[in-house]
Amino acid sequence: MHWRVRARLAPRLPMLPPMDTPRPAPLTVYYDGACPLCRREIALYRSQPGAEQLCWVDAAHCEPQALGPGLDRDSALARLHVRDAQGRLVSGARGFLALWQGLPRWAWLGRLLDRGPLPALLEWGYRLFLRLRPLWRR
Repeated sequence: MHWRVRARLAPRLPMLPPMDTPRPAPLTVYYDGACPLCRREIALYRSQPGAEQLCWVDAAHCEPQALGPGLDRDSALARLHVRDAQGRLVSGARGFLALWQGLPRWAWLGRLLDRGPLPALLEWGYRLFLRLRPLWRR
C-alpha cells in the first residue's frame, strides 16, 4: 500500500535538476574593460561580498557569443548592461540598480534608489557621465 501512495504523489512532485547541473549566475554584468574608469569601478564591485556569485564579462575583450542574445559589442561598450537569470537585459541606470541589488552590501542603495522618479534621474546623470567619459580615457 505504501508504494501506491508514492506512485500517486510522484507525478506531482517538482523535478529538480541533477546536483551537478550548473545554475546560471543571478546576474551577468557586461562592462567596458578598455575604459580605465570603468575598470576601477568594476574592480570595486568585484571585491564586494557576493560578487563571486555574479558573472562578469569584459565586453572589450570577450568573444562575441559571450555577450548573449540581444547585445552586440558596440552597445555593450557604450554603456553598462546587466542580464538577470531569466535573460532580461537592462542597461544604464537600471543596470546599476540591478547590480547594486545583487550585491549584499549595496542592496539597500539599489532598493532605495529604485523608486518613483529616481531611476529616471539616475539615467539622466548616467547619460551626462557618458558624454564626459571620453575625457577620462586620455
